[in-house]
Amino acid sequence: MSHHDSLPENVLYYGTEEARPEQIELQAGPLDLVFEAGDLRWIRLGTHEIVRRIYVAVRDKHWNTLANRISNLSIRKLPSRFDICYDVENREGEIDFRWAGRIEGDESGTITFSMRGAAHSAFWKNRIGLCLLHPIRECAGRASRVTKVDGAVEEGRFPLEVSPHQPFQDFRGIAYRLNPDTSVRFDFQGDVFEMEDQRNWTDASFKTYSTPLRLPYPAPVAAGTVIEQTVRLSLSATSKKIARVPSPKAVQLSFSPKESKRLPDLGLGVSSQVEALNRDQVPLLKRLNLSHLRVDLDLDGDYRRAANRAIREARQLGIPLEVSLFISESGSRPTQVLEELAEMRAPVVRWLVFRRGEKSTSAESVGLVREKLAALFPGTQLVSGTNNYFAELNRQRPKTELLDGICYSINPQVHAFDNDSLVESLEGQRHTVETAKRFAGGLPIYVSPVTLRPRFNPNVTLSEPEREPGRLPRSVDVRQMSLFGAGWTIGSLRRLSEGGATGITYYETCGWRGVMDAASGSPLPTRFRSLPGSVFPLFHVFADVAEFKGGEVLRSETSVPLSLDGLVLRRDDRLRILVANMSGQHQTVSVAIGTGVTYAQARMLDKRNVQRAMKDPASFRLEAPETVKGTAGCFELRLSPYAIARLDTVLTEDK
Repeated sequence: MSHHDSLPENVLYYGTEEARPEQIELQAGPLDLVFEAGDLRWIRLGTHEIVRRIYVAVRDKHWNTLANRISNLSIRKLPSRFDICYDVENREGEIDFRWAGRIEGDESGTITFSMRGAAHSAFWKNRIGLCLLHPIRECAGRASRVTKVDGAVEEGRFPLEVSPHQPFQDFRGIAYRLNPDTSVRFDFQGDVFEMEDQRNWTDASFKTYSTPLRLPYPAPVAAGTVIEQTVRLSLSATSKKIARVPSPKAVQLSFSPKESKRLPDLGLGVSSQVEALNRDQVPLLKRLNLSHLRVDLDLDGDYRRAANRAIREARQLGIPLEVSLFISESGSRPTQVLEELAEMRAPVVRWLVFRRGEKSTSAESVGLVREKLAALFPGTQLVSGTNNYFAELNRQRPKTELLDGICYSINPQVHAFDNDSLVESLEGQRHTVETAKRFAGGLPIYVSPVTLRPRFNPNVTLSEPEREPGRLPRSVDVRQMSLFGAGWTIGSLRRLSEGGATGITYYETCGWRGVMDAASGSPLPTRFRSLPGSVFPLFHVFADVAEFKGGEVLRSETSVPLSLDGLVLRRDDRLRILVANMSGQHQTVSVAIGTGVTYAQARMLDKRNVQRAMKDPASFRLEAPETVKGTAGCFELRLSPYAIARLDTVLTEDK
């Protein structure tokens, strides 16, 4: 059987046959935590997450993070304490850095993470050292006490809105109360530490890291240079011994019909891989009931060819264009190009205006096209902000009086790349929209585009090396074609909708960055496994949402947000709930709809039927769902790993 006929289970799950790293559950007195691939994750006191992750980052002169090669791993695990030792090599290009890690946890709840390493080559780096992630849900808005490098203690507070700059700088310790009786303290050694709000890149954490950004970078590292750092977490209680609190096992999804936001306008980008849509792809894309098609027009490039193609495809799909207009750094020729596009009768609904050399578009650049757009394309929107990350928009906020909307792009892999980190990032997306709305002066927020991988590196400080033959482009993620990709899309739609985004552009139409494969399949079939001509599982997410276009998204919560997500849609009295198992474990989920609801229609998308749904999406969507019966308005769903469930019913008055 060829790779064209069937795909292995793990590829269907998350795009690769590689097994996920082992997760080892540990205890340090009252604390529960996980060790994975050299990192500590999810340090918790009962249901209260104290630390999302502690890890060592080696980042090159382009801010790329080098992979860890771990050896000599030794774990001594006891009922309420542990001791871990291991060696790590970070080797890529000019960099050869090697370090030893030791992590200890004791019965009091004290955890110490130390690293000591040396450079075995001369190279340039932007950062090397320990990083600690503080979770947003538990920390945002919380009062804290910060111990500065000189020993002075300052009162502070974790920011509620996404902070454009470092909330805390030049410190060696930080402490805050978990509850009225219990406090946590973090002490850092080996460098000067500061904190950034990682929601600027949609990571749902505040990151404490070493080497302040005010220092010049990239910085040279001489061969033989030694780097040694330690972070220590400790607990204290005012009245009694801190007891371990088991986490609840029930998995629930709940929602409130009184808290809703309009379902955003959804669009896709023109394919960067496929030159033209074929006769099979057009009717499938029409099923998605899209609001727009994004095209990038670079005035320094072949914009005429890109425009002609986009106009043709927009007319095939019966939708208008969202045009990202990239003005040259010199500011030349925008008037000429706009006149050409007017002659082409481009069906434009919205312009996203950017300028080469600007991370966030200036008022001067907007002024280059504002009057001409109003004259040639009356009724269209002039939107601007950044083609880069929310960080750039947040740090250089636009003049709203010149605009009809604010825009920025997002992807979940600026800092981390594993499945769990991608799931964690979903929470941060909502915060970016809510913060943007606070400085947008009432203007609509457009998130364009949303991709799984960065489309480019906006932080290159020196020229990046060419991609090695046979390796996937940096902009391509194998999870695009997987059930995990579909679940992540559900979580993204939920967070951006709940935040109040007016419009969202996702992915592309076709190809390995799209919602369906190219007819010819993957250009690198051993690296990006797919079924040529098939749709990806996330196609069915957009098709399910398309049937509720013009409806609302209801605010929802899950009891295990790092392993389960959901999207609740309502249009008139119809209710649709999409539930995504983001883990490799079976989960039984309780969904409370309302006491007046006895029956619902359920459909699963999982390893049993996903290849059929990919190869023949039209037939799959015509299959009759299963009628399921609830108990007192509560429905139980049994989800296999990475499964997607759809639950349809009519919402009654009592809910």
